[in-house]
Amino acid sequence: MAKILIIDDERAIRSTLREILEYENYEVEDIDNGIDGLELIQKKNFDLVLCDIKMNKMDGMEVLEQALTFKPDLPFIMISGHGTVETAIEASKKGAFDFISKPPDLNRLLITVRNGLDRGTLVTETKVLKRKASKTRHILGDSESIYRIKETIERVAPTDARVLITGANGSGKELVARWLHEKSNRADSPLIEVNCAAIPSELIESELFGHEKGSFTSAVKQRIGKFEQANGGTLFLDEIGDMSLSAQAKVLRALQEHKITRVGGEKEIEVNVRVLAATNKDLLKEIEDGNFRMDLYHRLNVINIHVPHLTERIEDIPVIAQSFLDEICGEYGMPVKKINDAGMAALQALPWTGNVRELHNMIERLIILSDRVITEHDVRAFANPGGGTNIGSATAQQIPAAHQAIANYDSFNNFQDYKDFAEREFIKFKLEKNNWNVSKTADEIDIQRSHLYSKIEKFGLKRSE
Repeated sequence: MAKILIIDDERAIRSTLREILEYENYEVEDIDNGIDGLELIQKKNFDLVLCDIKMNKMDGMEVLEQALTFKPDLPFIMISGHGTVETAIEASKKGAFDFISKPPDLNRLLITVRNGLDRGTLVTETKVLKRKASKTRHILGDSESIYRIKETIERVAPTDARVLITGANGSGKELVARWLHEKSNRADSPLIEVNCAAIPSELIESELFGHEKGSFTSAVKQRIGKFEQANGGTLFLDEIGDMSLSAQAKVLRALQEHKITRVGGEKEIEVNVRVLAATNKDLLKEIEDGNFRMDLYHRLNVINIHVPHLTERIEDIPVIAQSFLDEICGEYGMPVKKINDAGMAALQALPWTGNVRELHNMIERLIILSDRVITEHDVRAFANPGGGTNIGSATAQQIPAAHQAIANYDSFNNFQDYKDFAEREFIKFKLEKNNWNVSKTADEIDIQRSHLYSKIEKFGLKRSE
């Protein structure tokens, strides 16, 4: 049931509109002034607002402008007893969905309300689809620190304020930057990410500002830099503490003047870019050591969001782990596995040196190597070697024979190799245990039979003579 708010200082109009809308099965609230109306809009989730233009205390146009700063997708229908074409145009320019005159025609009112609600639904669905396409995860957790981060994002995202995101590697700084962009007024424009630590110092300026053909030996053609690519959108400078001092000076100028110059070029190019930055370093210490510019630090640090280490919010681990279980099992085409209470407590007790990124990898490993219910033993047996326990600490009786080969971590080049080998050995072990009965094995490990056949083919598994 759609929720509609009526803001009008005439009791008769509010009563009439409420009666009409409630008869159409809408949930309706009404208020007689714009100030209280704004407070209600902030506190509750309305699907549409009907707002009078001429009111005491606060003009309806002002209500519209202020409300759209924190609820930019909320459809507003403005109503007035002195409607003119000029007034309607002004309301439209300020972001109103439509404009109707008093007294409202019943059919016109209902059609406008229905269209406004449809538009709101389409905007919401579009954002959900975009989020799914970009695979941007939600910021998960109910801890006080995560609540503050979410609240700060809601307040800061609609502005163009620069944000410095701090925290350890793997804590989720990039996720905070993505949500700042997705909830901003620039969400329809690009988010361009630059990992400053991954680019050699001699190339960082070309990467950020671009270069002209012939500006250096390998510059065989003109290149557009990240600032220009992000024009109208957001530029995320990850690990900015690793940026060279010469590049820092140019970034500072770009922030001050909103202009850049390509390497080897003379023309100044105007850019409209919101800059977000992140670092795992103590920038004040870097300033003391002469590695970072203080003036750039103050330019970037308008708003600071610190992402805590996972061990500082262990109460969030169950909800994060469950989300990873849902996501990874879905990708593997298998029913979602469960972690029992003892297994979850064991997860919460680990040191998590790799933060949330390590937790994701750990959950993927547990899904591959464990049965339907993930236990405390599974967590302790398959924890990361640097995480306080390791697979080698379990006895041969505790770990299936097919898994013992996995204990030698040095034999794998990367986690994907480890994962593929572990998955192959696990499936081979289960098939042999069930005398190569594919249906029985698929039921036992909770995946579709067709999916198991694909795995058998992928890993080249064959029944022994």
